[in-house]
Amino acid sequence: MPSHGSLTKAGKVRSQTPKIPPKGRKNKPPRVRNRLEYTRRVLAPASKPTVT
Repeated sequence: MPSHGSLTKAGKVRSQTPKIPPKGRKNKPPRVRNRLEYTRRVLAPASKPTVT
């Protein structure tokens, strides 16, 4: 099975690039964020006593 280019050069560029530390995430993942918003918007008002 022929290949394009020699396999001895595979991964050459990736090994030469400098490692950069990852940036911190600004937002939480959607699953977590949706759960927090649901508890804040739906469950929290339901637990408060309504003043009539």
